[in-house]
Amino acid sequence: MSKASMVVLFDERCALYSMPGHPERPFRVTSTAERLKKQQHLALDWRKPNEATVEALQRAHAKGHVEHVRDATSDFDGDTPCYPDIYHHALRASGAALDAMRLALKGESAFSLMRPPGHHAMRERAMGFCYFSSMAVATLEAAQVHGKRVAVLDFDVHHGNGTEDVLLGKENVMFASIHQSPCYPGTGREHRPPNVRNYPVPPETPPQRYREYIEAALRDIRGFKPDLLGVSAGFDAYVGDPIAQERLEIEDFEWIGRRVAELKVPAFHLLEGGYSDRLSELVESYLYGLHGVSVG
Repeated sequence: MSKASMVVLFDERCALYSMPGHPERPFRVTSTAERLKKQQHLALDWRKPNEATVEALQRAHAKGHVEHVRDATSDFDGDTPCYPDIYHHALRASGAALDAMRLALKGESAFSLMRPPGHHAMRERAMGFCYFSSMAVATLEAAQVHGKRVAVLDFDVHHGNGTEDVLLGKENVMFASIHQSPCYPGTGREHRPPNVRNYPVPPETPPQRYREYIEAALRDIRGFKPDLLGVSAGFDAYVGDPIAQERLEIEDFEWIGRRVAELKVPAFHLLEGGYSDRLSELVESYLYGLHGVSVG
């Protein structure tokens, strides 16, 4: 029996910036890349992403915001530093999202293992470790250029307020987020018609109950009947994550992968959050679930 195959979009340069003590650190991607290259259950095709074009960025972000990230000389906020060359790091992360989306349109499975993450970046503001909303950039190109009906599932433990800000009210697009509440950034407490569905989960929710919220979001997506699915894959609902208070275990992320695959919709997947030392195992578990790999 042949191995399931998947494209992983990764550029080692995304590990070149850091700040001491900041949870969004290079280890997140370097350790995950190392583990995925050693595993033997999936056939992975490693590719370097292209940079996003300014035209693609400006479908999601105001021109002034794109220029601000390009020209910034001071931190955006206390969580979101102005690292050297952060503009090009963010361009490559958004470019990886676009590449992953285009691969999904061709029927290929693709995962972006890039930083910085994107789902807190709003139309006119960088925040929460995020500079451009890579998911929103890819989603709007799929909807507005390729004419696709696109659903976004965000299972990061923090509400994807930036993705919501950009996609709210957009035609042929749906956004569904499952996230801890109360928690940073303090948004996502209710649905926002016509196309945003939010599932706030109390802290310390048992995994089986947490799965019920995910199932509700998946039902909404199924009812939307998308041509394409974008997944903001955050792994910070894990019980050992240092900046949230949920209780999911490694096997729960495999389960999420299996449930996403059961939608039978072409999909692309972007790394968002996840700050524990076991992130690499969580990502591996999710990818195994997507491809029906059972280990152990």
